[in-house]
Amino acid sequence: MAAANSSSRPADSPLRSLIPARIDRMPWSGFHTKMIAALGCAWILDGLEITVASSVTSVLTRSETLGLSSSEAGLIATVYLIGQVTGALFFGRMADRFGRRKLFLLTFGVYLFGSGLTALTYGQGPGWDAYLYLTRFIAGTGIGGEYAAINSAIQEMMPARFRGRVDLLVNGTYWAGAMVGTVAELMILSTFDESVAWRIGFLLGPVLGFSVLFVRRHLPESPRWLIMNGREAEAEAAIARIESAVRGHGKKLPPVDEKDAIEITESEHATYVTLLRVLFKEYPKRAVLASTLMITQSFLYNAIFFTYTLVLTKFYGVSDKDAPMYLLAFAAGNLAGPIILGPLFDIVGRRWLIAGTYLFSGCALAVTATLFVTDVLTATTQTIAWCVIFFFASAGASSGYLTAGEIFPLEVRGKAIALFFAIGQCAGATGPYFYGWLIGDGTERGRLYIGFLMGAVIMVVGGLAETFLGVDAERKSLESVAKPLSVVRTSVGAARRRTVKKLKKPGDDLVQPGGDGAVGKSGDDPDQPGDEPRADTPAV
Repeated sequence: MAAANSSSRPADSPLRSLIPARIDRMPWSGFHTKMIAALGCAWILDGLEITVASSVTSVLTRSETLGLSSSEAGLIATVYLIGQVTGALFFGRMADRFGRRKLFLLTFGVYLFGSGLTALTYGQGPGWDAYLYLTRFIAGTGIGGEYAAINSAIQEMMPARFRGRVDLLVNGTYWAGAMVGTVAELMILSTFDESVAWRIGFLLGPVLGFSVLFVRRHLPESPRWLIMNGREAEAEAAIARIESAVRGHGKKLPPVDEKDAIEITESEHATYVTLLRVLFKEYPKRAVLASTLMITQSFLYNAIFFTYTLVLTKFYGVSDKDAPMYLLAFAAGNLAGPIILGPLFDIVGRRWLIAGTYLFSGCALAVTATLFVTDVLTATTQTIAWCVIFFFASAGASSGYLTAGEIFPLEVRGKAIALFFAIGQCAGATGPYFYGWLIGDGTERGRLYIGFLMGAVIMVVGGLAETFLGVDAERKSLESVAKPLSVVRTSVGAARRRTVKKLKKPGDDLVQPGGDGAVGKSGDDPDQPGDEPRADTPAV
């Protein structure tokens, strides 16, 4: 359909759009595969970055490299984490203000720049230490911004029936990066002198990721974001480009009925104040749900993953040289979970799969903790047990980002993902230190047993929150899950009204929800009724 020209439409005149429905009903094509490959690499590089930084920590304490103390070397990961939180909050707002495409180009460039500069740390002393931490902070801000911009873009541009599995797959590829980083760093450290090897490790990400910028340049802006910002001509051009690519791959576009249109007006750009109003006034239960999912999964992962090597070396006598091989198996289990279970989040449903993965991993961790404290596990069986646990926990953890994005309105989606990511990371940052203290010198299994039980209870809490507060968003349009702030009328309400009219008995009084041309009150019911779309408003 022809796009309505923004210049020919009065600023306060509603626009009736079919663009969300056209996106949601598209068949899968090579375009979508190309998109997730170009955008999903961010998590691969994040996993690679963290793994490399962990692998070279001991190397950087030696006098022939940077001569850092153990605490100074450990601070590298903390600064990177602070950068991620800062970048998510800053770039998350920019993603909602300036668009998804501009931000996923900018944030990736910031990451490449910061990580590349890290490898140029050539001296020792306070000045060079400050330079090192600054570059890790910059790289972290880039990756943190990626979380908001990319999750927003993927959710808004994927067909509705594939949205869940794609988002889980993309977020789960973090573990592919962890595996690549582990293997690469083992090879580099065994091949090159340590004074050079750690620099090559930090250059891996920029070298592997630089070409991705060229692929991302050819991706369109989110048509949903464009249309919600009143740029209907650009939105039509973007959706036409996507549809042309789909047809070019031999796929047939399904018809879209006029009744599926939504009617919107351009709204003011939302701020974090707007987000807080949406969270606490309109969607308080969803805010509790997103916070709980992100906090619980982040705490568990940071606690277990960052102390796994300590457990192997101190309780099972595994050498530092052999420990990475166990981490490879652990990462493989985490990668397999979202890939294998991902489709079920769209087929069976969000609520039962998210709750099930959280509850199973929590209960299984409690069982494993009991086996650990009774000293019946070996390094191999401990790793197998955790691979099974995190096969499910990884799918659940990835679904936290999916939930934080799709259950809030488009105008605040980037900021919502950023805020809940930051909340989760801040809560999870306490895990490594706390569990490191519980491990101690490896002589007290009882203390770590209590810690494992705490992690199990925390995951069960996340599962129960999803059970009672979860939103059944599978195979639904984003606009029906969380009505955009700029929507005037939606086809969902129109369809309800037509059904009620058909079933109405003579003499019954029909009370129309939402008032005269207004939407119903926005709350925790995602399918709020609205008025019949105006027939004289052009459709896009």
